[in-house]
Amino acid sequence: MSEKKSSSSPSLEGAETLNERQGYDDQDVFGHEEEHDIRYKTLSWELVAVLMIAEIVSNGMLSLPSSLAVVGLVPGIVIIVFLGVFGLFTAWILIQFKLKHPEVHNMGDAGLILFGPIGREVLSFGTIVFAVFATGGQLLAGQIALGSLSDDKLCLMLYTGIFAIPTLICSLPRTLDRLSWLSVPSVISIIVAGIVGMVGAGINFPVADFSIAMKTDFVTAFISVTNPVFAYAGHFMFFILISEMKHPEHAMRAAYVLQIFATVFYVVFAVVLYLYVGPTVASPAFTSLPDQWQKAAYGIAIPNFLIAGSLYSHTAAKLLFVRFFRKSRHLYSNTKWGWTVWIFLVFMMNAAAFVLAVGVPIFNYLIGIAASLFASWYTYGLAGAFWLYDTWVYKGGMQALKTRWPMTGLSVATLAAGAFICVAGMYVTIKQIVDAYASGQVTAPFSC
Repeated sequence: MSEKKSSSSPSLEGAETLNERQGYDDQDVFGHEEEHDIRYKTLSWELVAVLMIAEIVSNGMLSLPSSLAVVGLVPGIVIIVFLGVFGLFTAWILIQFKLKHPEVHNMGDAGLILFGPIGREVLSFGTIVFAVFATGGQLLAGQIALGSLSDDKLCLMLYTGIFAIPTLICSLPRTLDRLSWLSVPSVISIIVAGIVGMVGAGINFPVADFSIAMKTDFVTAFISVTNPVFAYAGHFMFFILISEMKHPEHAMRAAYVLQIFATVFYVVFAVVLYLYVGPTVASPAFTSLPDQWQKAAYGIAIPNFLIAGSLYSHTAAKLLFVRFFRKSRHLYSNTKWGWTVWIFLVFMMNAAAFVLAVGVPIFNYLIGIAASLFASWYTYGLAGAFWLYDTWVYKGGMQALKTRWPMTGLSVATLAAGAFICVAGMYVTIKQIVDAYASGQVTAPFSC
């Protein structure tokens, strides 16, 4: 890890004095915004919590009931709760790292601090790839929803195109503050859709024959891990979200709201759908419901799929935009060049997501590969490296690590967990791709 001096890194960990605030803003990516046309640092922690929920609690939760069907009720609940608590722990580390390093706007900037220029490029590339793939995943969710509502009367590729247009439009605001207000109905829609799905399952199915725990092979069982990992995979956006907060020192409040809500909602949704639908519950889970209930749930969830996709594509475009124009007037002024580049980047991110979603027959599996390759590190593993780096550089090297041995051990274990999820997730997903080709499940590119 590259080493830096500790004297020039202001922190807002509980600091509220004017000098400390100014010192933070001096190094912050958006700086002092009093004279700027476009002001980014406008988000309250409440709106950040809404944005976090809107982008994380989305189509990923629809795979969780099928995870319980693979390993059984109790192991499935334990995995969801453990990954939720683990995600809260890593969120705390990420937030402390951001407060210590105001210049960090995204994972690429964090990679520059830890690993130098190569780390910056690798983590920036991973963020963009994962954000584009996640956008494509939301386009496919929108495709399924529109297809369900219309009884699949059109080519599925057309549904994806129809859904891509409003996703593109909603990605266009330059600041997350504008998207945060769209995220309010998005959060409401996924909550109501989940409740409708649970009510539909309870009314139309008797309590099924469920298993407390099931014995299965490693490949099948690990799906019950990769599904909730993807369902919690939003930490790659945290630095970008915190960078647009009025008071970044309040970011942990938003993280508490997110992780507690997501964990409770995921457990309740997964358990209810599994208990009533049983081991045959599909992924996405709404597909297991009777036709009318399926249409109602998907129809209500559409705003969430749309806004989540917009947030992901906005994130990919924002990373590049800030990289191109950091400290430039094009970043914070309404210049023609600034707006031209921004619109172009947003269009390209959405276009790439659309082409991948409709043109790659194994795109669903590629999302799994991207989640294993990047989300395992962004959500879990890298947090350990962040804590170890800051403790080594700012607290006193090896002696500080030895003195703080419990956190040192947890950080090393976090790195190991990220590595394990990455390697095992890749192995399981690649095996699924091989099996899909062998069984003839893979369709032709750009097919209906």
